[in-house]
Amino acid sequence: MLRVLDLASSGARTTEDIFTGVSHRMPKGRIFGGQVLAQAIIAADRTTEDDRVPHSMHGYFLRPGDAAQGLTLSVDRIHDGRSFSTRRTQAFQNGVPIFSMISSFERDDPGLDHQSPMPTGVPSPEAASAALPDVHPLSHRLLADSPIEIVHADGAIYTSTSTASAATQNVWMRVRRPIGDDPAVHRAILAYMSDLTIQEAVLRAHGIAWSLPGLTVASLDHAMWWHRPARVDQWLLYAQESPSARGGRGLARGRLFTREGELVATVAQEIMIRVPAGSVTPEVSDA
Repeated sequence: MLRVLDLASSGARTTEDIFTGVSHRMPKGRIFGGQVLAQAIIAADRTTEDDRVPHSMHGYFLRPGDAAQGLTLSVDRIHDGRSFSTRRTQAFQNGVPIFSMISSFERDDPGLDHQSPMPTGVPSPEAASAALPDVHPLSHRLLADSPIEIVHADGAIYTSTSTASAATQNVWMRVRRPIGDDPAVHRAILAYMSDLTIQEAVLRAHGIAWSLPGLTVASLDHAMWWHRPARVDQWLLYAQESPSARGGRGLARGRLFTREGELVATVAQEIMIRVPAGSVTPEVSDA
């Protein structure tokens, strides 16, 4: 993952800054969306002053990416003000954009400070890990090969939804090994992690498992707000919910907390979801 985030730059610049990168190998050949999010943030961050950090991004997934090909990322320095800098970053393959993002950077100045509380009653990652059932061999391999360790506090939905249908879930995440102290890398990997499992709040609301034959899910857009610094090589709780699904689209929201209860980021994503005709979609529980 760190190799993928280490973008190359020739140093040349016309109206935009140009970077190149590579992708993880993926079982189905498509680039993981969180990877492109993280690479886009790294590219934009390299064009700002050192005292400015990303506080928000809004991106659209335009086309599937090919993990076997390289990526070109262009950064347009839209605006640099006294406190804020705005960047537009696009990722290209074969001459066409596959992802487009606007991000904003700000100096970390003092000001008002409050946050939503962390959910209570969520099993610890250790307790949730001990209760994990066996998973399908393909899911097990994907999880084992991932640089991110994931533990579903409510039970995973790879092969079935063992809990009552509810439009919420809690997931523990961390990078599998220490990654150093560069805050820019931790912020970028937080964006990488934000695209993991957030779609499942929509699926869980209707009792749908990933193994449902004919199920098709694709991310449409993604928004993220960084609130406070955090280390991604320590456990983070990703509290997720889906407020709505309709017309082949589902919306999911998530909040990322440190283990000590500090809110570090908020995420929103809309997905396209296609469910085979005749699939059961039970009523959503308020649980």
